[in-house]
Amino acid sequence: MDDDSRTERWERHTEIPLGVASLLFLAAYAVRVLALDPSDAGQDLCLAVLLGTWALFVLDYAVRWRLSGEGPRFVLTHWLDILVMVLPLLRPLRMVKVHDVVLRRRGRPRLALHARVIVYTGLSVTLLGFAGALAVYQQEHSAPGATIRTFGDAVWWTCETLATVGYGDFSPVTPVGRLIAVGLMACGLALLGAVTGSFASWLVQVFSREGDERPPGNSPGA
Repeated sequence: MDDDSRTERWERHTEIPLGVASLLFLAAYAVRVLALDPSDAGQDLCLAVLLGTWALFVLDYAVRWRLSGEGPRFVLTHWLDILVMVLPLLRPLRMVKVHDVVLRRRGRPRLALHARVIVYTGLSVTLLGFAGALAVYQQEHSAPGATIRTFGDAVWWTCETLATVGYGDFSPVTPVGRLIAVGLMACGLALLGAVTGSFASWLVQVFSREGDERPPGNSPGA
């Protein structure tokens, strides 16, 4: 069995478990950030879940690196995996890929390409927005001079940022909070561009199809 087949087999068997681990990571992180009592014993459990899921992703990366047989080149060709591993809050985005894996396993007809782009973008915005709101709230709510004081403020600010609106009523003041803002701005532009481009392409195909199906007598030059 060649290296590619071994790697694909590993990814096929671990995709859903790692997707569930991503959601567990996000849930544990949310509890730690939003818990009213920071000394609660549940915080230790959440920390254990965070570290455990992080270890799973490090192990997955190491196994795929070993199975690939590419050596150091694997790091260059899989830089996004390193980013997800270093920034754990991006891990819930794996659920977007898991959704497609589940549909294939159940034998359901896959959505058209344009519909898949829109659906997956919606899932990405929801997961990324929630994770971003948690992260910026954790950094900002107790900072001197901060305007983002509640989790509701963080959610509203995240929606503004991802939508590239930016009313200016809330803004991060900490260096980490501003770094998160830059990341959300970039993701918002990319996701908005993906949806807009896919929708425009779908409209062009619809109009082209209608033009091809129009009877000759109804053509504009008739």
